[in-house]
Amino acid sequence: MTSPSPLALLGGPPVIDVPGPHFAWPPIEDNDVEAVTGQLMSAVSIPDRSGVIAELEDALASFLGVRHVVTTCTGTAALHSMYTAAGIAPGDEVIVPALTFHATATPLFHLGARPVLADVDTRGQLDLDDAAHRITARTKAVVAVHLWGLPENMDALTAFCARHDLMLLEDGSHAHGATWRGQPVGSFGRAAAFSMNGPKPLSAGEGGFVATDDTELYYRVLLHGQYNKRCRREIPTGHPLAPYAVTGMGLKLRIHPLAAALANAQFPRLQGCLDGREAVAARMRQALRDVPGIGVPHPPAHARPAWYALPLRYDPDQLAGLPVERFIEAVHAEGASEIDLPGSTRALGDHQLFHTPGALMPGYADHQGPAADSFTNARRVHGSTVKLPVWHRDQDRYLADAYTTAIIKVAEHHKELVK
Repeated sequence: MTSPSPLALLGGPPVIDVPGPHFAWPPIEDNDVEAVTGQLMSAVSIPDRSGVIAELEDALASFLGVRHVVTTCTGTAALHSMYTAAGIAPGDEVIVPALTFHATATPLFHLGARPVLADVDTRGQLDLDDAAHRITARTKAVVAVHLWGLPENMDALTAFCARHDLMLLEDGSHAHGATWRGQPVGSFGRAAAFSMNGPKPLSAGEGGFVATDDTELYYRVLLHGQYNKRCRREIPTGHPLAPYAVTGMGLKLRIHPLAAALANAQFPRLQGCLDGREAVAARMRQALRDVPGIGVPHPPAHARPAWYALPLRYDPDQLAGLPVERFIEAVHAEGASEIDLPGSTRALGDHQLFHTPGALMPGYADHQGPAADSFTNARRVHGSTVKLPVWHRDQDRYLADAYTTAIIKVAEHHKELVK
């Protein structure tokens, strides 16, 4: 008679019996409530660069070591403003990693430009050899995406862009506070866009910002979505763009003051949260580094991630072919409910929009989408990624340990699931 399985999915006791959710972001403290409440009583509309808007932008510019920051209502709006201000025009091509959140690329459609997807390498970072083959006379820029908060290889990317005379832009939406050789992510390219959506390392609930050292680009970011008072006060009277200050480009993309108040209250704690995440991520990677079927990220010593998430690489071949979905089901049964598979961050070639955008945008009626067998690495990396939250407080380390214990337990007893 066989002994009962210890796996919770098969009747055994779970590793974690604490009810979820086990991870919530952003962490709301009393000063966050006070800041938002105070702003509510002070002003719910700020049409220029003053008050909490100026405070937040100044803090972010100093943190990133750049001259200018413009806050926006969303990270998607920040990307849209960045591309517009960088001069991306109809017919231009921009190389984008084929593995990212779709908003890295979709604003380009609204500019009449063409996002050119390039495959990623086995780590999920832009494959520069594949990107080089996709350069044409119309290629204007390359976008660095610091996925999951792990910095791209900025040595290679900056050299690549210099060699091919291409503009480097950054999507740092997962990577607030990440660094490469001590330099902050978001300060390498001509401009960078960040999200401050709910779960991002710095959260406004909903928001974003553009960072740049380029004053001319800064003026154009203002004109894209911050018209009238702000533009009239910041663009010099004699500047060629000054006559457009009142209308800008006709869009309003500015951040809500309540969102800015939340982010501004959170910001002084950001570095402490990042330090805590670094310690917890190191602890989790150490616990999982020799577990069959589980690959942990190994960023170089000179890269400091923001650890928006801990992406593991699942290899079913080391676990008797156990499908990743069944593996996740078993881990969830152990009580580790926050582990999941990435959904919206995926291989862009799987989205209909990148094949037949003309159904929504008539200007792209003749757009030729990628071949069905394109971007094999992007699909492979997405299909094998298992995503864990990264806690930041010492008192939550027991959860990090419990989650790694649950993964180890399922991996050790995988044969029972294959049966």
